[in-house]
Amino acid sequence: MSTSNDKRAIVLLSGGLDSATTIAIAQHTGFNCYALTVDYGQRHRAELTAAKQLASALNVIEHRIMRVDLGQIGGSALTDMNLPIPNTPSTGIPITYVPARNTILLSLAVSWAEVLTIKDIFIGVNAVDYSGYPDCRPEFISEFEQLANIGTKAGVEGTKFRIHTPLLHLSKTEIIQSGIKLGLNYSITVSCYQADDTGRACGVCDACRLRISGFANAGIKDQTRYTSII
Repeated sequence: MSTSNDKRAIVLLSGGLDSATTIAIAQHTGFNCYALTVDYGQRHRAELTAAKQLASALNVIEHRIMRVDLGQIGGSALTDMNLPIPNTPSTGIPITYVPARNTILLSLAVSWAEVLTIKDIFIGVNAVDYSGYPDCRPEFISEFEQLANIGTKAGVEGTKFRIHTPLLHLSKTEIIQSGIKLGLNYSITVSCYQADDTGRACGVCDACRLRISGFANAGIKDQTRYTSII
């Protein structure tokens, strides 16, 4: 599918604060966006509902939800209900890390982009206020971009993919301020690792702590509904 403006992009849309800001930035810089959400068996199912609402509110060209059951692999508190979500900060790479998640998500995005003849892909990874996941680092993005360009028909034939990471070096506060300037309604987004089915956040997991701190430092009211606040 083509549009009158052929500046098109695939944007990974989880339903969280960072991905919502990423798609708003992509649109603001002139891209017509296709949103890709991946249902990977995450325990916080409410983010999938949030992704649908965001895609509608942001008027993307198309929104697809792809299913990849990473729960069959396990190894993460986000996909294994037997592993508790930590309620206090941890050292090292936390149990909420999903093995190779961003590698898988970006691979799906590249696959769809190749079919649509799109070369630009946006992902809302952040290496400042984040949980220490290895697949959120600049070097991962750089290496994946190279992989996409040597391992696809499009790349070999000269259509070079570019992985855009507009949030990579921003603090959570700066991300929120950017989104507010672009008119984002953050009340739709779900950040919590263990949000209930209605989207209420726990207020104590790592994702909630980063979100709460970001809004507080920005001096902006967080409209998320919390069951408790640290």
